Amino acid sequence: MTIKEKLNILEDLLDIEKDTLSEDTRLEDISEWDSIAVISTIAMFDNLFGKIITSEEIKDFKTVKDITDKME
Repeated sequence: MTIKEKLNILEDLLDIEKDTLSEDTRLEDISEWDSIAVISTIAMFDNLFGKIITSEEIKDFKTVKDITDKME
């Protein structure tokens, strides 16, 4: 899966305009990054990647790259 595809998944998840995220984007700078986004991210990892990820792991994420790196 390409970086672009991963970014598109996150943009869909956060319901934000395409091509607005980069791997350098800080999560704290995304107004849509809230508790619902965290829950949606956990579900996305389970559904799309078959990975169980905890809210504690997500708390350690600082940038979009932290999320895309886990999308393996």
